[in-house]
Amino acid sequence: MRKIVIMSAVSLDGYMEGPGRDISWHRVDAELHRHFNALLAPLSAFIDGRVTHELMADYWPTAADDPAASRETADFARIWVAKKKYVFSRTLREDRWNTEVVRELDPEWVRELKATPGADMALGGANLMAQFMRHGLVDEYRLFLNPVVVGGGTPLFPPGLVMDLRLIETRPFGDGVVELTYRPGPNRS
Repeated sequence: MRKIVIMSAVSLDGYMEGPGRDISWHRVDAELHRHFNALLAPLSAFIDGRVTHELMADYWPTAADDPAASRETADFARIWVAKKKYVFSRTLREDRWNTEVVRELDPEWVRELKATPGADMALGGANLMAQFMRHGLVDEYRLFLNPVVVGGGTPLFPPGLVMDLRLIETRPFGDGVVELTYRPGPNRS
């Protein structure tokens, strides 16, 4: 069975975005970007909400063609364009960039998707991630702890959610970011 994996930057105080959806504090140097690319390249799909997908679709389809783009940026652009994308949206109409629009979150459909042959899938988008967490659909959390405090914004974990997580692996990076990999613990139903 393939896994659904959250890969997200997070501040020391638990936010994935600062106030006003600010992500300028995310530390992604060349070393970390290469690591992201190595993690994402073998995955089979990206699962995102509409807002995240539209942000990605506004930049990544042409990023590899920019002569000023770093090698890591160009590599990720090619990864993103090539992957299957499932976008949860009631309003999105287009299906460009190998995108399948999914209108409603049906946990049984997600479980069936996970049971199909293929590689793991990355999950993104704050609201969608919260829904997947509440339904117990997330199999792994790769959190990139940034050594910053942002004081507010969008929390990684939705308020009121209680779950046990088991630490599987840690990996520090030169810019002060620490990757923490967790899997759901014994309280997962």
